Amino acid sequence: MRALLLLLFASASFAQAPHFERGEVHGRDAYILDNGVIRVAALRGAGHIAELRFLSDDPRLAVNPMRVPHFPTIEPWEYDPAQHDAVYGGGPNKILQSGYMGHLMNFPTFGVPSPDETANGLGSHGEALAREWKLDRVESDENQAVLWYSAHLPKTQYQVGRALTIRKGESVVYFEEWVQSLTDYDRPAMWVEHVTFGPPFAEPGKTFLDMSATRGEVRRGGEETNSLAPGEVTWPEGKAADGSPTSLRPLQPTPNAGTYVGYRMDPARETAWFTMYNEDYRALVGYIWKTADFPWIGDWQENGRNKPIPWEGKTKARGMEIGTTPFGASMEAVVSAGPLWGTPTYRWIGGRQKAETRYVAFLLEIPETFRGVADVQVQDGAIVVVERGTAQRFNVRSGKKW
Repeated sequence: MRALLLLLFASASFAQAPHFERGEVHGRDAYILDNGVIRVAALRGAGHIAELRFLSDDPRLAVNPMRVPHFPTIEPWEYDPAQHDAVYGGGPNKILQSGYMGHLMNFPTFGVPSPDETANGLGSHGEALAREWKLDRVESDENQAVLWYSAHLPKTQYQVGRALTIRKGESVVYFEEWVQSLTDYDRPAMWVEHVTFGPPFAEPGKTFLDMSATRGEVRRGGEETNSLAPGEVTWPEGKAADGSPTSLRPLQPTPNAGTYVGYRMDPARETAWFTMYNEDYRALVGYIWKTADFPWIGDWQENGRNKPIPWEGKTKARGMEIGTTPFGASMEAVVSAGPLWGTPTYRWIGGRQKAETRYVAFLLEIPETFRGVADVQVQDGAIVVVERGTAQRFNVRSGKKW
């Protein structure tokens, strides 16, 4: 009887039509999509994806993998230096830290701004995270719900936007994203999707990454607190800080440490992917995108390394930085450095032109014995996840072409 009730509950959830609502998520104004299988929440402030989770009574399945800071966050336009510098530390990171949650869009820069940009009011990781993302429209029917939201960037003269689609019975979010130049001249831009996972999902030694990466590099700097030794690596093997071999798959367990590795995605593949799971939970999260659009990924790990406010040595996180640029820096530094390993590290945006990209995020329920991901394949009607070691195939229903 219990099995029958569970089946009936699952069938009812599966049949629920997708819908949209406005609400509050982690103390922030949010746009929420729900289809009875998953829920995704996008913040009005900075557009961040603050929540992507299964709807389930099982906390091991319903866990939200996205990072929610241990300190309170605010909307970007609420920032008052007299009040908030003491909370978020001031400096070029202040707006980023005050509102940062989950998946954020870094555009049109990635990294710390130049001194002149800082003096002109620009902060780390670009202007898109400093603005209100206004609700443009919502369309929904029995089969899908689509949210369009966008932001105007007055300092850098761009319009940026996203459409998020969820479909009936699916655990997939379809992203359509665009940037529109509001100037007459061509110019370089950095475009990075910074997908950051936090506790309880992100846990040192227990959260595992798999992806279609190849060559990577740990750059010099901060060796005293790096969990990995500097130098080139070949995914998924690297060197610990003491030079001993180590797997790059787990969030490194070294306390009061962190690291950053920039990787090139496999250029022979049309689509690139990464997946993340915690061995104590039943939910795996993954992203898939066009390799030509975003040829790089950065693996940023934080295990109590950063001591200044608002971090205070309390942050544990792992951020996957999918994009045009493997290592954050000023625009001048990135453009001057040029390609890395024959692959461009920024993108040109034509005068008055619109650039677009499409990608997907998905959730998969995994067994307790799950061993990781060997491959992710995009097929008609499904995303296929192939398990490491066993070659067992898990299908995620996906009916929308992207």
